This record gives sequence, C-alpha cells and structure tokens, in this order.
Amino acid sequence: MTTSAMFIPPSGGVLVASASTAFREQVRHSLDDRRGPVQEVLGGAEALVRLESGDWQVLFLDRRLPDLDTEELIQIIRRRFPGIEVVLLDSDSGQALPMLGSDANSVPYTSHRVKASFARLENLGARLNPRPPTRQAAIPVEPLPGMIGGADSMQHAYRLARLVAPRTTTVLILGPTGTGKELLARAIHQLSPRAARPLVVVNCAAIPEALLESELFGHTRGAFTGALQASTGRIPAAQGGTLFLDEVGELPFSLQAKLLRFFEHKEVQRLGSTEVVRIDVRIVAATNADLARRVEENKFRSDLYYRLSAFPVELPPLAGRGVDIALLAEHFLDQIAAASTTVSPVLSSEALRILESQPWEGNVRELQQVMERAYILCDGESTIMPRHLYFFSRERQRVYGEEALPAEL
Repeated sequence: MTTSAMFIPPSGGVLVASASTAFREQVRHSLDDRRGPVQEVLGGAEALVRLESGDWQVLFLDRRLPDLDTEELIQIIRRRFPGIEVVLLDSDSGQALPMLGSDANSVPYTSHRVKASFARLENLGARLNPRPPTRQAAIPVEPLPGMIGGADSMQHAYRLARLVAPRTTTVLILGPTGTGKELLARAIHQLSPRAARPLVVVNCAAIPEALLESELFGHTRGAFTGALQASTGRIPAAQGGTLFLDEVGELPFSLQAKLLRFFEHKEVQRLGSTEVVRIDVRIVAATNADLARRVEENKFRSDLYYRLSAFPVELPPLAGRGVDIALLAEHFLDQIAAASTTVSPVLSSEALRILESQPWEGNVRELQQVMERAYILCDGESTIMPRHLYFFSRERQRVYGEEALPAEL
C-alpha cells in the first residue's frame, strides 16, 4: 500500500475491519498524522459493536469477513449510520472495490488511482467536520424467544443474534453471571435452520476434568476404569443441531487442543475407539471470564480463543437496563403466581424505585430470587411493598430487609 494519506476530521475516528493482521497494518500505515483515532476489529460483528459505541467517520472494510456477509453489513451500516463513509477493500487482491450500486471499476490500492479515491474522502472533511455523523434511530427489535426487555443494550444484542442465527458461524456470548447467556443461546438455536435438531448444553465448569473428555467425545465400553457401558458423547449427540458450551473459559488447558481439533475438522474419536466420526454441529459458547486476559496468562489457547470469538454478542448487566427491571420483576411475579394458581401481586412505586436503585451483582437471576422472596413475604397481599424486599449484600455478608419478616417469627 502506498504512503499516500487521506484527511480524516479530528472529530471522528477510523475503524478498520479485517481478519488479516497484515491488511489492517497496511491500512493503518496509509493514514497520516491528521487522522482521527484508528482502531482495529477482526470482523463485522465487532465492527457493529464499535460503531454503536463511538464517534466514527470512516470504516475500512475488508470484503472477506470471517463472520458476516459484507453486502448485508454495508446495508445495515447505511441504515444505522448514514454519516459514516465506508471504504470497501479486498485484502487478497489489493483492490479498492466499488461500493454497492456503483458502476465504478475496482482500483488497486497500491496505484496512483487509489489516491483519487482517498481524495474523494478527503473532500468530506469540510462537510463532516462541523458536526459528528448523525445516527438514525434504530427500529425496535422484537425480543428474542424466551427473553424480555427493550433497553438499548439488549436491542443491540437482539439485532446481532437475529443476524447470526441463520448462519453456521460460531457465536461467543459474553456477559456477567446471571444475565441470560443460556437463554440467548437457546434463542439463536430456535431461530436457526437447526431448530428441529438437538440443542445440547455442556457446562464446562460443572463436569470434573477427569470426565469431561469422555462426556464431550464419548467412550467405548471398558475404555477406562468404570466405563461399564459405551457413551455417545455430548458432541455426537448434537448431530445436525447446536452444541452450547457454557462457561467455556473453565475448559481445562489439556482439553483445549482436542476441542480445537474438533472445531477445525468437525471429527470426533471416542475414547477407546479408532473410528473417526464426522459431526455436523453449530457451536455457541458462553463465558463470564475475560478470555483475552486468560490467553495472556497462558491459561487459554489463543488459537481456540480466535475460533470461539468469530461472532461475539455481549449481554449487559441488569443494573444498566433501566425500564427492563420493572418488566422482568412483573414477569417473575406473574410466573410465580401462575405456578401457585394465585393472583399476581403488583409492585408499589416505592418498591420499584428500590429495585431500580440496586447494584444487582447477580443480575437477572438475583432479581428473580428477590421477587420470589417478596412473593412469599407478602403472604397474599395484593401489593409488593418495600418491606417485602429482602436483599443479600455479598460485601457485608448479611441480609437486609429483616423488618419484612412476620412478627410471630
């Protein structure tokens, strides 16, 4: 790539999306000191996340993305971020490609002709510099099956999930404990062409390390001490469907290489057998751990990390979801009341204010437990009052709301 540079107004930044490290470096080196901040992402999903959370002027987009269809991604960007200029490039052939709907010829970005292409963007400076690019209000997305809430952060997760569900792309669901990662995985499976096939869930943290390999890949009878019967294994059991690896960050390091091999070849070999079986499954994984840090600490393989993170979707903590807290609280009360064949109590405004002010360290799961306790403590009353809310603080190691207990206890 030439050292010819383009002007980027200082009020906005440059985003480079490509799975190729060398390509991202080439684009970065083509920009001079007048550019805004430059950030790099590996794929389309990550690019959308960055565009949502920052002020960007230009996106350099590799035609060969590892996760999303480039044309579909460009259409989304045009709808959501009309003020952002997109430069479509080909990392393999070195071409600056025409945008969708254009009859322009492809231009090698190593030639003088690409300078003219960059000059066109340079002329955007006067137009874009006075104010940051405008962002169109997003059309609300219907919550995913089994999920509740309309907060902006959840809307973004819904969009990404619906975008990736019809594909075979590996999905990595990120978020704190209790945010609904398994619900999201189930929704992606339900919206996929594999919905009629099995969804097999493996909690990588719940199975002892000595048994995890046989649980995943299966074993023959007598393969090890105690193997009195043959086992198919969780991965083969998901044939044609989806394999959900929950708490994937807890995978033992010794097993990560074998799982990586399965990802690459889609083949499994049961313990005690020489037969290799080809498996067709879609992988969805979830973790609350910082996998990138674990890679730096040599606790997680970098090659497996990059395989898993082809399409990251992040679920936000409950404390930042605003109006969703009331929706979820009412939903849990209705569920509990239906199971007890009673009338669901309503939340008082004072109780709701308290709920909305909580840090919710346990997220949605904690809210569900608080609502179950409140339902029990209100003991048939029609309204949940502050005295019925019973919290547990991890820091102080004690409970709050003792005044809600009946006096006779």
